[in-house]
Amino acid sequence: MRRTFILLTAAILLCLPATTSGKPRNDKEKKKVTLFAGPDRKSLLRERDSLRQANEALMLELDSLYQIYAELEYESIQEADSINLGIMAMDGIDHLQISDTAAAVSRDSLLSLWYQQRDLNLMEVEPSDIDTIEMVSDIPDSVYISRLQKLNPYISVPYNRIIRNHIVYYTQKMPEKMERILGLSTYYIPIFEEIFDQYDMPLELTAMAVIESALNPKAVSRARAKGMWQFMYSTAKRYGLTINSYVDERFDPIASAHAAARYLRDSYLIFGDWTLAIASYNCGAGNVNKAIRRSGGSKDFWEIYPYLPRETRGYVPSFFAALYAMRYYKEHNLTPEHIPMPPHTDTIKVNKMLHFEQIAHYTGASIEELRTHNPQYLHDIIPGTEKEYILQLPYQFTGAFIDHEDEIYAYNDSVYFSPAALKKIQQSAEPSKIIHRVKRGETLSHIALRYGVSVKNIQRWNGIGTRIREGQRLAIYTKGNGPATSSSSSSGKVNTSVSNGYVMYTVRSGDNLWNIAKKFSGVSVNDLQRLNGLSKNSKIYPGKKLKIKKAN
Repeated sequence: MRRTFILLTAAILLCLPATTSGKPRNDKEKKKVTLFAGPDRKSLLRERDSLRQANEALMLELDSLYQIYAELEYESIQEADSINLGIMAMDGIDHLQISDTAAAVSRDSLLSLWYQQRDLNLMEVEPSDIDTIEMVSDIPDSVYISRLQKLNPYISVPYNRIIRNHIVYYTQKMPEKMERILGLSTYYIPIFEEIFDQYDMPLELTAMAVIESALNPKAVSRARAKGMWQFMYSTAKRYGLTINSYVDERFDPIASAHAAARYLRDSYLIFGDWTLAIASYNCGAGNVNKAIRRSGGSKDFWEIYPYLPRETRGYVPSFFAALYAMRYYKEHNLTPEHIPMPPHTDTIKVNKMLHFEQIAHYTGASIEELRTHNPQYLHDIIPGTEKEYILQLPYQFTGAFIDHEDEIYAYNDSVYFSPAALKKIQQSAEPSKIIHRVKRGETLSHIALRYGVSVKNIQRWNGIGTRIREGQRLAIYTKGNGPATSSSSSSGKVNTSVSNGYVMYTVRSGDNLWNIAKKFSGVSVNDLQRLNGLSKNSKIYPGKKLKIKKAN
């Protein structure tokens, strides 16, 4: 891609005149001008002006091509990047370069998510802020060091002021929240350990689910990452998770844990270090690679620490603190909250449409129990006709399900799966509109990856080209395809009106001064700039109105 752009740039520059000033550079050139001027000097001067205009137009085109190239390059980079931004590849990882803005797309960590979870109350400090606060503890450093050394020899657990701050915060500053997490962990962590063991990975990595979501399977971050393992849409799809009108497997703790294990395994293959793999889960492999380069090539987390995105600096210490708290909670007088989760569930394969109310009617399981164990089903429906799906059923209800299976599937099926009921579900999946205000440094690729949509769709929804500006508001539809663009941006029509005697042209997606001028006979780029007070560096955006010429 880079080579193609350079060749294209060179071709354009070769087309440019040797001088754009209109003045001979030396006596020899002056003689040539005089030789050809003669009686046609005015024609030559007109041609010179025409060349100057063409030069300016080509420079505008060059700028536009560079912008398109930058967008395409960024998109190709993201195809090799993080769980936050979409896709991870193994090739070319050393060449990744992602702006600090990309870090803003990263998923919220444990403490950030607590702001959004009513049952876990408001947190006072973000993980990255804990690094700068001096926490006070009665426990000597030697005790902390001894305990950390016993945690796990496979993943090196360091000790420093930052780690100590996070440990103190987790074990002393939020006892109620930590006790609830500990209660949930007694159910979920053994499940995750079994999954991670299948991939021959350190079992301590399962503590990342604590940092990601506080073990809340229905967690949704500000960046629209979902589930206990906080996957963005595009990465979830790439790692095999099903997302449709009925199912979102990001909310399935088991399916998403498999995806998280595969992602971390891929990340470890890149960096050869579990701490860096953990960091990349938060901010992306590209940002970790950039931090490594900025540090001079070090692959030690604490040496690249100053060069990482701010949130990631707090993310890794939070992981070690959560790991410590889950191991040594008794020493800090923490008691796991009792969570009424069954010790065992059975897995039932479903090959037909099945509603939770059908199951509840014959088995005695409550709707809430079914939702708790099957959070991936968005409307209490398992769409078994699409493919084979899994129902997790508390063991005490399994016998009743098997005994009444035929009756369960037949019970009120014409009501639950009527065309009207299914249409209502489809309507609930219609696009939900978000207005995004463009921040400094953002590109369409940044925004598209953040919301799990395509660049082309953002352009279509907003009637824009490749360029956006800081402060611009963009409509984003997080489900479906959104509305069609307005007729004013349809191709093949010159969008004009008359005002104060001038023809007024409304700028459309993909327009520049050169192609607008070509739409009107006798109109040059200079004319457009003069009538509209534009300089050669001025930018135009879709929706802007330009004076073209006096109306006849």
